[in-house]
Amino acid sequence: MELVEVADEERAARLGMTGSPTVLIDGVDPFAVPDARVSVSCRLYRGLDGTVDGAPSVDELRSALQAAESRDCEAECSPVDTVGRGGRGRLAPVDGGLRAVQQAVLRHFAATGSTPDPADLEPRAAAHGRAATDVLADLAAEDFLALDDHGRIRAAYPFSAVPTAHRVRLADGIEVWAMCAIDALGMPDMLRTDAVITSADPVTGETVTVTSTGGRLTWRPSSAVVYLGQRSCTGPAADIACGALNFFTSRRTAQEWADQHPDFTGQTIPQDRAEVLGRSVFGSLLADSEPA
Repeated sequence: MELVEVADEERAARLGMTGSPTVLIDGVDPFAVPDARVSVSCRLYRGLDGTVDGAPSVDELRSALQAAESRDCEAECSPVDTVGRGGRGRLAPVDGGLRAVQQAVLRHFAATGSTPDPADLEPRAAAHGRAATDVLADLAAEDFLALDDHGRIRAAYPFSAVPTAHRVRLADGIEVWAMCAIDALGMPDMLRTDAVITSADPVTGETVTVTSTGGRLTWRPSSAVVYLGQRSCTGPAADIACGALNFFTSRRTAQEWADQHPDFTGQTIPQDRAEVLGRSVFGSLLADSEPA
C-alpha cells in the first residue's frame, strides 16, 4: 500500500484523483462516479445505504479488493478469461478516439435499447480526427465490440444488438439484451442503476431472476449459479465464450449442461463470485467518460 500526497491539479490529473481521498487499486479507481472532475478538494462517498462519508467503508474497501483479486485470478488462474480479455479489461484506450466511441455506443444502448448507426458516432470520432467506421474496426480488432459482415455493431460488451437468453430491464423501463450472464450482472454497476435480469436455465428452461436494488443483488431461485465456459479456439468472446456463460438454477443442471457440451471447458461459480466478476469487468466502463 502506497500513500501519495497530491498538491496540485496537474498531478491529480496524472494520477486520476477526483478528490481526497482517492483510492486506486492497480491504478483503477473502484469508486469512480460518472463525470467526476479532477480535483484536490475533499471527496465524499455515498454508501449503499445512502449515507455519505469522507471515505469508503471497510466493507466497500474489502469488496473492491476482492473484485481486484478476482480479476487477477481470472487473468492468471482460470481457464475462462475471455470475458475480461485475458485480464486486459473491457475499457478501451483513449488514443484514437477508441474510448470516446466505445462509451458513446454503450450510452446509446442504455438509452434506447438498440445499437447506434455509425452516423450517430461520427461527432465522437471526428473529435479525434477519424471516421466512425475506422474507429469501430479498431474496437472490433481488439474485441471491445463485435461487428457483423456489413460492419454493423452486433455486440458491444455487455450489450447485444440481437436477442439473447439474457434480458435486462433497467430502472427507467429500457430493456436490453446482455451478451452473457456475466455481462448482465455487470450492467447495473456500470450504469449505476437498479435492474432486473431475467434468463433461463438452458437445461430445464426454468427462469432465473436477479434483481439489483441499490447495488445489492437478489437471486431467484436462491440455488442459482453461473457457468463460465469457452471453446478451445481463439476469437472474439461473442463467438467462443458468450454462449457458454449462462445462469443455471443449480450446480446440478450446470454440470449436466457441461457434460452435454464437451466442446466447451469451464467451471461453475457461485453467486458472489459471479457478481464480483461482473462488477470488475464492466463497472468502470463509463466511470471516466466524456459528456454525452
